[in-house]
Amino acid sequence: MRLDIVCLAIGFGIIAIACGPTKRAAQDVAPPVAKVEPTELEKHGDVRVDNYYWLRERESPEVIEYLEAENAYTEAVFGHTNDFQQELFDEIVGRIKQDDASVPYRKGDYHYFWRFPEGGEYRIYSRKKGALEAEEEVMLDGNAMAEGEGFFSLSGVDVSPQHDLVAYTVDTTYYYTRQHPDTLRWYQTYKHVLGTDPSEDVLVYEEPDEEFGTFVYKTKSEKYLIIGSEQTLSSEYRYLDADDPSGEFRVFLPREADHEYAIDHFEDRFLVRTNWQAKNFRLMEAPIGSAGKESWTELIGHRDDVYLGNAEVFKDHLVVSERQGGLIQMRIRPWDGSEEHYIDFGEPAYLAYFEKNPEMDTTVLRYGYESLTTPDSVIDYDMVSREKTLLKEQEVLGGFDKSEYKTERLAAEARDGTMVPISLVYRPDMFQGDGSNPLLLYGYGSYGASMDASFRSDRLSLIDRGFVYAIAHIRGGQEMGRQWYEDGKLLEKMNTFTDFIDCGKHLVAAGYTSPDRMYALGGSAGGLLMGAVTNLAPELFHGVVSAVAFVDVVTTMLDDSIPLTTSEYDEWGNPNEKEYYDYMLSYSPYDNLAAKEYPHLLLTTGLHDSQVQYWEPAKYVAKLRSLKTDDNLLLLKTNMEAGHGGASGRFRRHKETALIYAFMLELSGKAGGRAAETR
Repeated sequence: MRLDIVCLAIGFGIIAIACGPTKRAAQDVAPPVAKVEPTELEKHGDVRVDNYYWLRERESPEVIEYLEAENAYTEAVFGHTNDFQQELFDEIVGRIKQDDASVPYRKGDYHYFWRFPEGGEYRIYSRKKGALEAEEEVMLDGNAMAEGEGFFSLSGVDVSPQHDLVAYTVDTTYYYTRQHPDTLRWYQTYKHVLGTDPSEDVLVYEEPDEEFGTFVYKTKSEKYLIIGSEQTLSSEYRYLDADDPSGEFRVFLPREADHEYAIDHFEDRFLVRTNWQAKNFRLMEAPIGSAGKESWTELIGHRDDVYLGNAEVFKDHLVVSERQGGLIQMRIRPWDGSEEHYIDFGEPAYLAYFEKNPEMDTTVLRYGYESLTTPDSVIDYDMVSREKTLLKEQEVLGGFDKSEYKTERLAAEARDGTMVPISLVYRPDMFQGDGSNPLLLYGYGSYGASMDASFRSDRLSLIDRGFVYAIAHIRGGQEMGRQWYEDGKLLEKMNTFTDFIDCGKHLVAAGYTSPDRMYALGGSAGGLLMGAVTNLAPELFHGVVSAVAFVDVVTTMLDDSIPLTTSEYDEWGNPNEKEYYDYMLSYSPYDNLAAKEYPHLLLTTGLHDSQVQYWEPAKYVAKLRSLKTDDNLLLLKTNMEAGHGGASGRFRRHKETALIYAFMLELSGKAGGRAAETR
């Protein structure tokens, strides 16, 4: 290893690092020191000097050596927790039912489902004809397909209307999309004729605008093939009669700036979810062959306090998902005009969503439900009798009893007076209320993605050791409607970061935790959140974990050769315009690192991540090492095989979970036995 690249000196002295009420010993290890190679980056007359720009060379042996040196350093200073990490991993995996299976759904004459074999990492997709007692027909075995692969992902599994073909990963049944080899943008739709050479496939549509991606699907009625083109603020759809697959696709409505819409088919019309003159969206009906918006009629109008989500169409009912007060509602609307109603979910914070509902001629809606205390459940709801039938509640092994946990919904006042929701869960028998509990605050706040109060059994490894787990529903998400998103993007992005900080301060003031016991976690754009709040309020957190962190905002958004960059301008702004450049520069975590004290930090990344390149957290760590004035931990863990989602497989992925939890539990002095062991 060349000394001008890194210097990794491992000594044998022992130092003690304070960890709340306990202390832990660690080897006295010098961290890697990345070489300094200044690169000047100029834009709008402003010159930034990036000393670690060279880390972008993925194929460089120097870069690989540096990443491996950081991994070795993490092992050297944190390896004493390996046994505890294994304990956590075994504990987390021990809650997972080995031979789990989904609730079968009916499509035509078949019942489709997936299952996990004992110890299997991946799903087996199967079906049974006629009755659930019939012989199982295995369609896809993810475990067999994953053999010999370091990373494997099986998704998008769907079955053709004739039940003779199965598509997976991307829809390759008759029409499918291809990615651009450089930008990874889905930009081409092809038609494949079964039995022919794929090289003869016909290009049906190519999306010319580099800010748009394209996709293909069939309407629930199976009457129309749809090609959609979308970017952050605009949509366009094309449709074709499914009985004429060789015909020409017709544009439903040409794309317009700031107009988002989506379509589905029902009987003699299309249903259109649109934000035309409706910030929170409304639902319209359009005749087949509609020439424009002037022919649309309103079905569900716009409301300032209700965000209209997606819809599920049935022969006699329309079901729409709505958000009000930050919570999801399901609205049942009979087509005959009789009384509509909402489903009562009965908890203060939860997640509800549509499950598979392929059949239209039924009065039963199947939906999924979970909360911070209720495991993922599948429920059949009779829309006429209003009766619920619980088909499955995810089994959590190890003695889990949801009555031992409490969920709360709070509201923190942001510095501009906005009330920001917080969902949290804890064990009442371990909660002190005097600020002495450790607390993990999670946040995301980008792309209008709502972080609902969902269930994850791995969190029990924290909660059963006295942690409070909290979700900050900050602006930039869409929990409180479209304006919530608008107020946390572009030139309002700073609201996302200050909301998170103000939520943390509220939890401290209310006695849920204290700054020397509070931890923060976020990934991807949530990693940007972590970097920003760590710069703005380092004193508020004892430790921060950033997963696949988007921390080098300005440099990345100026590089249109990086996959997905140009399609992100409507989220972050285009820094080629000075106004956006200056604003991004004001919060970019990498550009705002300074000589001051920071919390304990753990960053994780994947060498093959195409969404947030590995070099962002690598550069961040290298620069911060040269600036920070504290002796707190600064660790970088790079998975040399994985991409954006980390390790694959339902068990293996929890190796990283165990590392993250061990980091927080060790620092909080809670690395001992969990409460469940004493029950």
